[in-house]
Amino acid sequence: MRAPDRARMKQSAGILMYKRPEPLLLLVHPGGPFWAKKDLGAWSIPKGEYEPGEDPLAVAKREFCEELGAEARGDFQELGELVQPSRKVITAWAVEGDFDPRNLRSNTFELEWPPKSGRKRSYPEVDRAEWFAPAQARRKILPGQSAFIDRLLARL
Repeated sequence: MRAPDRARMKQSAGILMYKRPEPLLLLVHPGGPFWAKKDLGAWSIPKGEYEPGEDPLAVAKREFCEELGAEARGDFQELGELVQPSRKVITAWAVEGDFDPRNLRSNTFELEWPPKSGRKRSYPEVDRAEWFAPAQARRKILPGQSAFIDRLLARL
């Protein structure tokens, strides 16, 4: 079996924020009609794609701000990369912090919905953010991202 050609894969960067002492992990739920009724296995770390030459950590910080409306600050710990089933590579960092989900202010995107209807609507990139205990976070997060939780917990 050949290794994936990373040069052709989309690159994404994100941040897994946590708080102590429990710990609790911050995940986001994607906005839009496709995800509206999905919960288990649908949540994610705040993340976004980047182009070659961009600094992945700077992108992760930018995407966190765009998706939540708040800055992530602190001592960022790299959690490495994961290749997703979609053939996207996600690089993630962990940072200790706090965010009040009631203050969520996400960017929006436009989508034709229903498909081929000719009607476009705006949806938030992220419609919810929530703190989860690790066991619950593992059930909520997209399966391809769960190793980030394991890597963070191994460091704590």
